[in-house]
Amino acid sequence: MAKRGEGQTALVTGASAGIGVDLAECFARDGYDLILTARSEGALKEVAERLARAHGVKATPIALDLGAEGAGSRLAADIRGRGLSVDVVVNNAGYGHAGALTSSDLATQVGMVDLNVRALTELTYLFWDDMLKKGRGGVLNVASTAAFQPGPLMAVYYASKAYVLSFSEALWEEARGTGVHVSCLCPGPTASKFRERAGTGRTRLAQRMKVMGSAPVARAGYRAFQQNRRVIVTGAANAFQAGLVKYLPRETLLRLVRKVQSPT
Repeated sequence: MAKRGEGQTALVTGASAGIGVDLAECFARDGYDLILTARSEGALKEVAERLARAHGVKATPIALDLGAEGAGSRLAADIRGRGLSVDVVVNNAGYGHAGALTSSDLATQVGMVDLNVRALTELTYLFWDDMLKKGRGGVLNVASTAAFQPGPLMAVYYASKAYVLSFSEALWEEARGTGVHVSCLCPGPTASKFRERAGTGRTRLAQRMKVMGSAPVARAGYRAFQQNRRVIVTGAANAFQAGLVKYLPRETLLRLVRKVQSPT
């Protein structure tokens, strides 16, 4: 029996670890060929070789820093130069930084916008028209439960994920009836290298919330994409809290988020 993804290729960013690897595995298991990109060339090659072996698909690793200006266009040119095409874009690459606005250098804060927002938009734009012409494939964007409210003590990260959620929902409507799917995956605290880099493991939120494994988060996101679900929040507690946000007075919400984002 033919697999759902046979004859299609999924581009997965941030695919050297965590949710990115597990999302790539979901697509490979369903027969999609893969193009994997991340900064870590060695880890990326290992993931590509493992998934190709395990699932009998082609997996092409392309090491690249998507946070650099114009990197999305360079990646698209590289892909086309190899005679490859992209049916699904999985925008997973991103990072955060826990702390007040000036608790890091400017490059760290602006770099979040470059990677979480600009690169995601660039890659989606570059492959969007091809998807619409084919009437298949789509975009799976990885946001966060941070997308549903402002985030004092992690202001830029929360704002960047709010953009991802809004952008994804708008594209979902634009793609209505075309056969192209758009989904936004919004995980809560997840076991991954993201937590180490962001420093979120030291916050009150991290101490109170259950941390999900990256594999179940990825599986939920993959199912949502195949069903063309606009938004998927992983975990019942996370979904409840995301839904509760709209009923809280804004100042109350801001104080609550600041409290849970404070270090223990």
